[in-house]
Amino acid sequence: MSIPAHRWLMTGVNQPLQRDSFSAQPGAGEVVVAVAGCGVCHTDLGYYYDGVRTNQPLPLALGHEVSGRVVACGAGAEHWAGRAVIVPAVLPCGTCDLCQRGLSTICRAQKMPGNDIQGGFASHIVVLGRGLCAVDEQRLAAAGLTLPQVSIVADALTTPYQAVSRAGVTPGSLAIVVGAGGVGGYCVQVAHAFGATVVAIDVDDAKLQAIAGHGAALTLNSRQMDAKALKAAISAFAKAQGLRSTEWFIFECSGTAPGQLAAYGLLVHGATLSVVGFTMDKVEVRLSNLMAFDARAIGNWGCPPEAYPAALDLVLDGRVQIAPFVETHPLDDINRVFAAVHHREIKKRAVMVPA
Repeated sequence: MSIPAHRWLMTGVNQPLQRDSFSAQPGAGEVVVAVAGCGVCHTDLGYYYDGVRTNQPLPLALGHEVSGRVVACGAGAEHWAGRAVIVPAVLPCGTCDLCQRGLSTICRAQKMPGNDIQGGFASHIVVLGRGLCAVDEQRLAAAGLTLPQVSIVADALTTPYQAVSRAGVTPGSLAIVVGAGGVGGYCVQVAHAFGATVVAIDVDDAKLQAIAGHGAALTLNSRQMDAKALKAAISAFAKAQGLRSTEWFIFECSGTAPGQLAAYGLLVHGATLSVVGFTMDKVEVRLSNLMAFDARAIGNWGCPPEAYPAALDLVLDGRVQIAPFVETHPLDDINRVFAAVHHREIKKRAVMVPA
């Protein structure tokens, strides 16, 4: 089945996004998803503005936070016909040695929309049916949410979900999230849903105020205190709350050099530092601190598709709120929205919705 569509292409770094016709036809195991919504991620801005290279040469449609409906299926993927789905931001092959050993996040044949293959700032996207996350539309409606809104589950929610899960957060833990914006805000909520008492750190009072009512027990503006004062404030809070002074779970979600330095400076004995955000900037740290504190640092790349249903359940059950932090825009306005997000004029997660 061939479906005429329009795709928004990035012709080159700092060049306009423009329309281009294409024909979407699924191969064996593939499906065509009519895009309901595609979230604008910090990574997209990195590709577009900051010179981060995509794996597939330009021109390339960006966008890896995709929800929609399956409108065509290739051989072997017919069971997806007509279903509402979330497309994982990273699609492992599912058959290689790494995938078979439960290491799908480092699958060397993985495909990321808007990086390895054409992305979701489009009317349709062609992806492997393997790994899609089905969306129960009755539960979605009962939660007061729309299919475009849950597109952000594909990365902004599942990436911190995977980080919190891998770190081993349990009830009674102290979790510290550095950077309380898009991904970090959901990291706060997920850690809280896992039973942790959560401290949120940011340089923006508006972001801190927004997350204070959604799982952050303490908010701190790191512009107003140095590294020593920041750690002292958290230590005092932990003591007052009867929490451990050791084994903190620290999540760096800001994707900035200052944020990474702040997160590293919060190491305590037995701490776990999870690096979730990305920056091209370099930082200088003393790695011996990991030895001295018997601490560990973990990198986090995406989330295995098999973990998506559990992450989505947090949203549909109301334990993680996304509606207050998402706003939708017509896909025709993508140039304006990219610029606005880049200049921090849009505070919520922008989701592009095709006409």
